[in-house]
Amino acid sequence: MAEKPQPFQVLYCGVCGLPAEYCEFGPDFEKCKPWLIQNAPDLYPDLLKGADGKEADKVSDQLQSTSISDGSSAPKQEEVKRLPGGKIKKKEKKEIVIEKMTRNKRKCITTIKGLDLFGIKLSDASKKLGKKFATGASVVKGPTEKEQIDVQGDIAYDIVDFLTETWPDVPESAIFFVEDGKKVPAV
Repeated sequence: MAEKPQPFQVLYCGVCGLPAEYCEFGPDFEKCKPWLIQNAPDLYPDLLKGADGKEADKVSDQLQSTSISDGSSAPKQEEVKRLPGGKIKKKEKKEIVIEKMTRNKRKCITTIKGLDLFGIKLSDASKKLGKKFATGASVVKGPTEKEQIDVQGDIAYDIVDFLTETWPDVPESAIFFVEDGKKVPAV
């Protein structure tokens, strides 16, 4: 009787997150070298030898500096998000965008984007909005795969006051309306 095939265990790099075999194609192979020497020396035997000895000294220095820095209480830099190709992803602006869309002539849907950037749970916010305005409110994925809240009806008249009173860490200056395709401050 044939044996059942077992799943293959893949070793992922602790620095860049790629499988260890693909680290050399990643955005920061130099930073991965000390981790690879320590955790996967069989994958890159050239790293242990070095081209002329200088490379090995350089990598061992990096290895020592990372082991020293791991034990110290030095402040850690913010992790930079990288897109494929090594491009750095820009931080999103902390702002709330409110857009009113009309459907079927008289019915409106108010869309609220950006609440999650202020640390607000969207499910809790949709419940509070639904209770306050006595209407349906739900969390949906937007066209850019970001989650947003859709509220039935035109609640744009009172939404700014409600947001700033319910969540004091949301400043009025961070709330914008979309009118005629342009972003307009709510203040």
